[in-house]
Amino acid sequence: MEGVPGINTVPNPNYYDKSIVLDVKPLRSLKPVFPNGNQGPPFVGCPPFGPPSSSGPSPFYPFGSQQPPDLNQTQDTPPPTFVTPIQSYRPPTEVSNGPSSSSGTKKGVGRPKRNAVSIAPSSSSSGTKRGAGRPKGTGNTKKKEKTSLDIQVVKRDFDSGISAPEREDGNTDLVSSVLMRFDAVRRRLSQVEHGKAGTSKAAGVLMSNGVRTNMKKRVGTVPGIEVGDIFFSRIEMCLVGLHMQTMAGIDYITSKVGAEEEPLATSIVSSGRYDGEAQDPESLIYSGQGGNADKNGQASDQKLERGNLALEKSLRKGNGVRVIRGEEDPSSKTGKIYVYDGVYTISESWVEKGKNGCNTFKYKLVRVPNQPPAFGVWKAVHKWKEGLTPRANLILPDITSGVESKPVSLVNDVDDEKGPSYFTYISTLKHSKQTQPPTIGCSCHGSCAAGNLDCSCVRKNGGDLPYLNGVMLVSRRPMVYECGTTCPCHASCKNKVIQTGLKFRMEVFKTDTRGWGLRSWDPIRAGSFICEYAGEDKLRMEQEDDEFVFDTSRVYNSFKWNYEPALVDEDPSDEVPEVFNLPSPVLISAKSFGNVARFMNHSCSPNVMWQPVFVEGSGESVVHIAFFAIRHIPPMAELTYDYGVSLASEARDGSLLHGKRKCLCGSVKCRGSFG
Repeated sequence: MEGVPGINTVPNPNYYDKSIVLDVKPLRSLKPVFPNGNQGPPFVGCPPFGPPSSSGPSPFYPFGSQQPPDLNQTQDTPPPTFVTPIQSYRPPTEVSNGPSSSSGTKKGVGRPKRNAVSIAPSSSSSGTKRGAGRPKGTGNTKKKEKTSLDIQVVKRDFDSGISAPEREDGNTDLVSSVLMRFDAVRRRLSQVEHGKAGTSKAAGVLMSNGVRTNMKKRVGTVPGIEVGDIFFSRIEMCLVGLHMQTMAGIDYITSKVGAEEEPLATSIVSSGRYDGEAQDPESLIYSGQGGNADKNGQASDQKLERGNLALEKSLRKGNGVRVIRGEEDPSSKTGKIYVYDGVYTISESWVEKGKNGCNTFKYKLVRVPNQPPAFGVWKAVHKWKEGLTPRANLILPDITSGVESKPVSLVNDVDDEKGPSYFTYISTLKHSKQTQPPTIGCSCHGSCAAGNLDCSCVRKNGGDLPYLNGVMLVSRRPMVYECGTTCPCHASCKNKVIQTGLKFRMEVFKTDTRGWGLRSWDPIRAGSFICEYAGEDKLRMEQEDDEFVFDTSRVYNSFKWNYEPALVDEDPSDEVPEVFNLPSPVLISAKSFGNVARFMNHSCSPNVMWQPVFVEGSGESVVHIAFFAIRHIPPMAELTYDYGVSLASEARDGSLLHGKRKCLCGSVKCRGSFG
């Protein structure tokens, strides 16, 4: 759809008459209250089968001896900034126009001073009240949150690499880049500050340095964002222009119609946790904003203004509204995941009495046909997990025969093939030789801690724990050193991530053109550990005609994934290199023995990357290959990584690189071959 011309406005919250009380009658008979006041900024401040036998796992059915299972079970003006100081570095300094000094010391000790900031709370530029725009906001007595910060930041000499036109209008690569850069900074800030306010600080850093896109508000689709994309915070949606309100549930633009300004809704965020919220994946009943309880616990009628008026105008105009649905994060008790569910149109609206006796606006939105499923996929997967509906075309509930802590389903929705070629499922590397001399592990008791230089494992990781909260990789490293079985630290040590098995509910499925593939029933956050490449370590002469071999000597497409030191106020000389340091090439064959990793297909635009991990003091002293998510991956999206290409013995078509197999990944960046 075409964007609506005009300036993006957020009206003055103090303009309307608070004494107005609405009668219960159709919206058509209500006199609209048009917004007024100068426009605020587009971004508002953020706040199976039994356990394996002792002799090892056995081949799974139908390739082993088991019985078959029972299957019936914008503008060029820089955006406002709100960078807060990193408390683990030092207190905020005075505002200065001069460059900050740098001590040039190593990472983690004596960091260079951050550009000075001055922070003071201010009123919200959006004009929205606490909780405004939530589907049903009555009776909300939560502690009031600040919606913006008045912050002065001394600009640094930092090139974001994003031009002014690109900040206005993005594309797929740019959206992906912004989100990856944000999450890299978030992980690093959360690492050095032990998880405190990493999300909001990362957003402030990126926005103050121009790392964002799609700042131009628009009705309809947003360039570079696909239906089904997921976000782990509202701030991420703001950075790429999907929804530019961090608090309000309704976002809108204002355009001139004659002598008056008319608002049109651009997007809504449905929290999914309020009474009466429709769970139909093709429609949604949305409650208007406002009417929340004040400090005295008194609720009021909602008014036909701001976001409510924008939805009413969109009903009359018939324009599409982007819908983002909030879902509970299965890996967090309090976290939310936001699912972009595509464009909806508003079919009707009405006013009804809420539980508190006050008038509430209601809007029915209907999904525009012929869009890819998004929220519908989430609902289907939830029913499979809860056993409410069976997974269609299921061949086997668990191909691991209980080896993994989570079952891995085998499904074929394409043809009559009953499964892949025979192999024995194992959960980790099966080795016949040592790739490095045996080592002695750390001497920690309990759990290893960042900054504890008495811990040999922490020292080898540069003084940090390589993982955030024992779950996700903070940065790619030449080598990650994990504690091993001989380390006295606890089994739940946050430096034993790849040894704890699968964290996500997986499914091996038949693809249309590329054989069997792998996907997850759960959403996967960027940096999360997925699995290791299990199999047998091989000599190079043994790997001929083995399509299940992983070879670190191949050439892989390079990409930037780690954080930029300048964005976290670190010395550029301390940047963590992303080039791997392997003592010798690693070759692992999953042809006869393997795990779920053997089913991951190749892509020239992958969503999964590999990282070498050395397990300390295990008595084995071998390098494991672990896979981590490059970016956020929605449920049921295929997991893929770059297989790389081999160095040819002679030039072919002017290139020294040669892939033995034709690539069918379908990416716009497809290089034509791999392996």
